[in-house]
Amino acid sequence: QVQLVESGGELVQAGGSLRVSCAVSGRTFGRYTMGWFRQAPGKERDFVAGIGWSTADQYYADSVKGRFTISRDNAKNTVYLQMNSLKPEDTAVYYCAAKFGGVAYARHLYNYWGQGTQVTVSS
Repeated sequence: QVQLVESGGELVQAGGSLRVSCAVSGRTFGRYTMGWFRQAPGKERDFVAGIGWSTADQYYADSVKGRFTISRDNAKNTVYLQMNSLKPEDTAVYYCAAKFGGVAYARHLYNYWGQGTQVTVSS
C-alpha cells in the first residue's frame, strides 16, 4: 500500500523560512498528484498547494501564493513544501496527501494521507 511520512515541522519565528518534506512509498510515485493541506486547532483541514505528475501543474491557496512553493523529486519519491515569509496564521499541522488524476482542492478526492507534521510560527 501507499504510505506517506511527513517531516521537518518545527518552531520558527515570524518572517522566517521552513521546508517540510513528505516521503512516499511505491513504485508509481511519479504518476500521483501530490498535495499539501494544513489544519489549525479547532479548524478544518484546508488545501495549501498541489502538484501534478507534470510539475508545471501547480496550484496554491490564495493565502500562501508568493510565499510557499511545492516541488517533487520523483527519483527520491519525495514532495516538498518550501515556506517563506512565515506568519503566525501559518501555524498548523501540515499534511501530505496523494491522489490519482489531476490536481484537486477537496480533501475527499485524495486517496492517501500522512500523519502530519507540526509547524508553529511565533509572533
